[in-house]
Amino acid sequence: MNIIKIASLLITTLLIVPVISYFFGTPLSDTDLLALKTVLYINLGVIIYCFVIGELTDNKSQVDKLWSLIPIVYAWVITDFGNYSSRLILMSVLVTIWGLRLTYNFSRHGAFTIKFWEGTEDYRWQVLRSKPEFQAKWKWTLFNLFFISGYQNILILLFTLPILVALQFNNTPLGYLDYLAAGFMLFFIAYETIADEQQWKYQSKKHEMIKNGDELTGDYKKGFLDKGLWALSRHPNYFAEQSIWVSFYLFSVSASGQWINWSIAGCLLLIVLFQGSSDFSEEISASKYPEYTNYKKRVSRFFPMKLKR
Repeated sequence: MNIIKIASLLITTLLIVPVISYFFGTPLSDTDLLALKTVLYINLGVIIYCFVIGELTDNKSQVDKLWSLIPIVYAWVITDFGNYSSRLILMSVLVTIWGLRLTYNFSRHGAFTIKFWEGTEDYRWQVLRSKPEFQAKWKWTLFNLFFISGYQNILILLFTLPILVALQFNNTPLGYLDYLAAGFMLFFIAYETIADEQQWKYQSKKHEMIKNGDELTGDYKKGFLDKGLWALSRHPNYFAEQSIWVSFYLFSVSASGQWINWSIAGCLLLIVLFQGSSDFSEEISASKYPEYTNYKKRVSRFFPMKLKR
């Protein structure tokens, strides 16, 4: 399935979600609706900003810059509508910890500069732009509007919205599931931190050797990291990121008493997105590194486990 078909499927799914939520979700109170409208206005402003700046600068990583920051804004705005109840504060603090850590990691890759609209563009957008289906500029512009800027920003809002369900049931006291969810989130944030640090050290050393004209030997000759957490799964950072937002969803379960509620759409759609994103990343890696195909046969994509050969 090519990238346009994947994007079309994701956008179609995103259009269906609000309809299902309207007919089967718990009705929102006036306060809940006002909170939702507020974050929707913010979301619309961010979409417009990312699209316009992305077009003017031809740097399509504007969403990437805000990915770790906007959920913090959404969480604290909704917490304010809930008069800073214990559960809402706990959820917002955890999102803030997640966001600040991810922002730091992203900043190390040259994503942020004094000219905030500049910075390093994700290499995958550069590869995607060169594909035949995007040679016509209008196609790339539409892809930027509907998928890069539109879909991704709406998804960011969606996987943050379990906090809106917590607002709906704001009078429900904290329970064991809240503490379990908090523990899971902290564990997976630490897991992602370790994975990112291992990747950062490996890539920094590899590029330093290339810059100095040194011969790449041993692990660096392969071109990709397959040690540490990367020996257990090919994308330990992706695995942790998905797990963080599944854990975050558990807060809505604790608050509502419903194991399945409409806010589950966010973390499920995130999982689908990472499936497509990892496919694309691995396609690039396999084309650059001959040993990557064997690595795929040995190691699981997300869940940490060895595969039978």
